[in-house]
Amino acid sequence: MTDDIPTTLLEIYESHLPGFNPLVDSVHWCVALLNFDPDQTPQHLSEFQRHNESEEVFVLLSGRCILFLGDGENSVRHIFAQDLEPFKLYCVQRRTWHTHVLSVDAKLLIVENQNTSRDNSPRTNISPDQHAEVLRQIHLFWGDEVGGDE
Repeated sequence: MTDDIPTTLLEIYESHLPGFNPLVDSVHWCVALLNFDPDQTPQHLSEFQRHNESEEVFVLLSGRCILFLGDGENSVRHIFAQDLEPFKLYCVQRRTWHTHVLSVDAKLLIVENQNTSRDNSPRTNISPDQHAEVLRQIHLFWGDEVGGDE
């Protein structure tokens, strides 16, 4: 039998709560788990966000996630979609509009600057035409397996 490892040597974190759950905060970065939340279904998508001061990294651990990216300065002009593959690292570049949809079994690892907040992460509403485009892209990737509360 081994002795308990002191927390000065190793800390272990997990979360099964829905939504965004910061787990490790450093002086410069934060690691979080993003678990499925009903707000991340296609029917509830309402906005894009961007981070003006840093990149953001996504790693799909389980389930499915489509990451939507938009170009444009003050609003989203064109929407691009990336169906994430498990265990690949996706780095969303600074000042890139983004949002995502998750399947009910989705878990993502997120790494971002520790000081990422609403103060340096503006949001813009998704227009009805953009929402229709997002739904079209989801259907292309997932077919009828949209997930969530259809």
